[in-house]
Amino acid sequence: MGFAKVMGLVAVILALGFSPAFAGKDLDAVRQKGFIQVGVNGGVFGFGMPDSKGVWKGLDVDTARAVAAAIFGNADKVKFTPLTAQQRFTALQSGEIDLLTRNATRTLSRETQLGLNFVTVNYYDGQGFMIAKKLGVKSAKELDGATVCVLPGTTTEQNAADYFRSNNLKWKPVVIESTTELAKTFFAGRCDVLTSDASQLAGTRAVAPNPKDYTILPEIISKEPLAPAVRHGDDQFMDIVDFSVLAMINAEELGISSQNVDEMLKSTDPVIQRFLGVTAGNGKALGLDEKWAYNIIKQVGNYGEVFERNVGVGTKLALERGLNALWTNGGLMYSPPFK
Repeated sequence: MGFAKVMGLVAVILALGFSPAFAGKDLDAVRQKGFIQVGVNGGVFGFGMPDSKGVWKGLDVDTARAVAAAIFGNADKVKFTPLTAQQRFTALQSGEIDLLTRNATRTLSRETQLGLNFVTVNYYDGQGFMIAKKLGVKSAKELDGATVCVLPGTTTEQNAADYFRSNNLKWKPVVIESTTELAKTFFAGRCDVLTSDASQLAGTRAVAPNPKDYTILPEIISKEPLAPAVRHGDDQFMDIVDFSVLAMINAEELGISSQNVDEMLKSTDPVIQRFLGVTAGNGKALGLDEKWAYNIIKQVGNYGEVFERNVGVGTKLALERGLNALWTNGGLMYSPPFK
């Protein structure tokens, strides 16, 4: 093939690569409905729970709202479906929900065998143990013979079994499907220990009759990268969900918040101009309005704002950023370039 023909073919490929993305089936369905149906926990304070007025709040809730802001320009174009751990993946597979933001750990088997795609992690976690202080236990290695409250169908159940086995400890699982009922069972004293992701333990303790009566033991026994998930089959929808999470992380790194985003529109920094859609390109690549990232930050906030509002040191959970700090501050939150 001659040079001219080769260059012509390259031009066609590049043109196709940078043409507006065509809507996939899931994105089409979402747009036709006019909202995103999202599966959430429903029983974990700080991550997914309605307040006393029935308004859904939490880090996972805000993650879903960011996706709605990207697609519709309105973070309120979302409806929530509370799901148990056993229901969550089936609900996504069946089409009952469009998006899952429910403290779900990304694993190889879930991604390959369940027909799901996980996107960027919105909370790095690890499994721990919570006990009543009156038991006087200081370490998980003192839990030989304990009864342990645990959710079925979770990585938590398997991790706990592995931990007790590897440390030659006996345990008796008390398996209850509902997060809310599990917490009630633990607070009623029907099990010695509650095991779950450390963030969920903090959320559960926050709504205890007397939070000071409970302590979370120091051991973290697993890696739990919690991430939103979508079905296989619509790459464009997956990209939008992925970059909605990344937009909040990137905004924090760039120093852009809900409070200053309008002023940042005037920035002469080309990186900020591209990110906020002043310079066109990113919106077209995703098949969205060029102000999609601006809408996320204006209506929902950057990742730091979302973290501190829902689970940070000023909340009942009082969680430090830890692994969820920006990479520039020793954490794992890192965004690719928006260009």
